Amino acid sequence: MNAQNITEAAMLAGATGAGTARGRRTGDVILDVKNISLSFGGVKALTDISFDVREHEVRAIIGPNGAGKSSMLNCINGVYQPQQGSITFRGKTFKHMNSRQVAEMGVARTFQNLALFKGMSVLDNIMTGRNLKMKSGLLAQAFRFGPAEREELAQREFVERIIDFLEIQLYRKTPVGRLPYGLQKRVDLGRALAMEPQVLLLDEPMAGMNVEEKQDMSRFILDVNDEFGTTIVLIEHDMGVVMDISDRVVVLDYGKKIGDGTPDEVRSNEDVIRAYLGTEH
Repeated sequence: MNAQNITEAAMLAGATGAGTARGRRTGDVILDVKNISLSFGGVKALTDISFDVREHEVRAIIGPNGAGKSSMLNCINGVYQPQQGSITFRGKTFKHMNSRQVAEMGVARTFQNLALFKGMSVLDNIMTGRNLKMKSGLLAQAFRFGPAEREELAQREFVERIIDFLEIQLYRKTPVGRLPYGLQKRVDLGRALAMEPQVLLLDEPMAGMNVEEKQDMSRFILDVNDEFGTTIVLIEHDMGVVMDISDRVVVLDYGKKIGDGTPDEVRSNEDVIRAYLGTEH
């Protein structure tokens, strides 16, 4: 999308009630990112980035390609270890945490590129998100001994509720690889929800979708936020979507923060307009 199209999308969002989701009450800071710097060799991916996320908030991270958005999420969920700075989650500060430890703390993540098990059914793919909740050992799970079988049935019941919530009941036994791209994205979201996260990191959840699919995904994201009380941090390039569903937006450019505030504040930020939104001619 070129600068003029992005500007038009942002203006359209403003004209149609941008930020209608912003009337929600948010709580205390649940995630606090302080002075994060990340380098790969001599290349600086992130430089002194700080922002916070409040409980029950939809917090967007935007910026041009290569701005460092995915790298920021990778630092939060333990894929990358920043050279400087710290991340505090619910009052616990950590500098070096692997992905499993972060997941156990209550942070789930979807990725821009789908990593689903294409030969497995929708139900089984979402079931993989329950692994951290399973108490039975692998041997007991494999042979489905008494307690393990009861536990699996309980976990499947939980997953069935997610399938109903995401309106993919008709595809529950269908191999994921046979589904349209938009439905695969929904399954990816379901797998993350199966972890019962307190904070959900979404990396371009609407990339490659048509208008109708984007509308559906926007609705599901807001429903997750409202009905489950899940805090959302998302990366998204569609400015109409960002301005419409986000409570606050942080803007990155070349690994540096150039803007932070409500959608209206970001939309009128001169640095953001020059670097990302563009100007009308």
